[in-house]
This record gives sequence, C-alpha cells and structure tokens, in this order.
Amino acid sequence: MTKVDAETGAVDDPHVKVSRLPALPKPLDPTVAALFENTRQRGGHILNLHKVSGHAPKLTSAKRPFTYALRNDCIVPRLYRELAICRTAINVECDYELHHHHPLVLQAGLTQAQFAALRDWRAQGDLFAVREQAVLGFVDEMTLNKGVVSDASFEALAVHFSPQEIIELAYNSTSYYASGLFMKALAIEPDAPHKKAAPGKF
Repeated sequence: MTKVDAETGAVDDPHVKVSRLPALPKPLDPTVAALFENTRQRGGHILNLHKVSGHAPKLTSAKRPFTYALRNDCIVPRLYRELAICRTAINVECDYELHHHHPLVLQAGLTQAQFAALRDWRAQGDLFAVREQAVLGFVDEMTLNKGVVSDASFEALAVHFSPQEIIELAYNSTSYYASGLFMKALAIEPDAPHKKAAPGKF
C-alpha cells in the first residue's frame, strides 16, 4: 500500500527496486505492511533498507524488537551508542549506515567537528573526551581485529562503563557491523535526503 509522505507530499511507493533484489511484490505482505506503519508511527520514514528487508517478513519482524531495544532500552547514554555505531559504519565502510546515524549522533551530543574527525580520530584525539576515546578504541579493535580486543583497551573501557553498558556498546557495534555488511552486499541504494530513521529515545 502506498502512502503520501507527510513532509514532501510525494507518494511513498514501497514497490520500487532499490537494491540488487527486485521490488517488493504487490500487495505487501501483511507483516511488512504492519512494520511499515509502525515505523511511520515512531516518526521514521520507510527507508530503502526496510524495502529490502521486507522480502523476509518473519525474520524482519523478529529482528524489530531487538533494534527497538538498542535504540530505546539501553542504560548507556545515547551519545556513546551512536558514537560506537558511527565508528563501526566507518570501519565497515558503509556510507548508507553512516548517513542515517549522522543526525542521530549530533542529536545525542557529538559536535560536527568531532563527527568530521571520526575517520581519523586518533590524530585528533584532543577533540574527544577520555570516555569517548575508550569507546572508539574498543570499537576499533572489535571491528577491525576480528573481535580480538586487547586487555588494555578493555580495561580502559571498563573504567568508565558498567558490565551492562559494555554489553550494550558491544551489541550496538556488532549489530551495526552486521547491518553494514548486509547493506553493502545487497547494494542498497541511498535514500532521498529528507528520509530519516525513527529517532528513538534520547
């Protein structure tokens, strides 16, 4: 079922080809239609990622509560979660992911100067607080070294974050690493500039 985009007045057509896969079939699977409506109710647009994932309704439906929990049910502050996600997107070289989390990490408190420095953060370490550096160091080793994190990097993280917070950071990073591989392998096309992910809780 097509919807009119409330922001632009354009028709939001879910039945368009946006990746290596064909467009979603007509009519939409009821599970997919319900997921799309839930996304709209939470303030998000239907992204090309959603249109691609919709080819597997049951798996996509099963994954939704976990993604929701990452965005809404963690105790570690949103800034550190988004920082972990953005650095992970850079490490996995997924521009699609980085584009959608750029406004979210800024909303969470990162400055534009810090965001611009993320690709080479060690060279501009003075822009980042010690806690932020600990997260970035942990994420780099986890995502660039096949999950092997040195004792020194882990201990630097553990000074600032509780066991639950460390688990939350690790889940955010590794989940979005997997998503980045998914997006790249299926060649998901960029979304229109005005399209945003559901923001979640800040």
